[in-house]
Amino acid sequence: MTTAAFEWGVAQLTLPGEHECGDKYVVEPFEGGALVAVVDALGHGREAARVADAAVATLVPNAKENLDVLMQRCHSSIRETRGATMSLASFDWRQRTMTWLGVGNVVGVLMRNFQKTSPRIESLLVRAGVVGYQLPDPHPLVMPIEPGDTLILATDGVRDLFTEILPAVIEPQRLANRILTTYAKHRDDATVLVFRCNGSEG
Repeated sequence: MTTAAFEWGVAQLTLPGEHECGDKYVVEPFEGGALVAVVDALGHGREAARVADAAVATLVPNAKENLDVLMQRCHSSIRETRGATMSLASFDWRQRTMTWLGVGNVVGVLMRNFQKTSPRIESLLVRAGVVGYQLPDPHPLVMPIEPGDTLILATDGVRDLFTEILPAVIEPQRLANRILTTYAKHRDDATVLVFRCNGSEG
């Protein structure tokens, strides 16, 4: 999907033998920005999908919230469940910033557009814990972004070796498909979301 402010693509695989995926994602624009998130509920199948859906139902209507508040909302909403890991990114087009907060093992990688930027490929910090069970003290990280910078989120059903093919400046959906096809483990649900900033408020 492409807008004036961003373009994105997602690729998913459900664990063989299951009919529902325990990985869910959010791309929710709001005035002046957008929330991007991937949720990976513990386990797989129908129950995991139910937990991830509950987290998404908390994220979408509260997309403009500060990420520490938003993570706490999710923690409360799925407290009586098996829990989930998740990574959240909030983009501010006017300030040209991305605020990041990750708990668990949803990998985040920021791929810079400009060749002179060092490092061009930056792995983003995720804190140990499980949302809904053991939430660490949230400390969101604010980072500058430029037009063409790309965020890649991947659940643990994807081998993190995908960074070896970066930078790969191709259309986000093609990149998501390529990463999933090449690096999926095929023993868990797997999701890759690629989100590229276009440098406009939209």
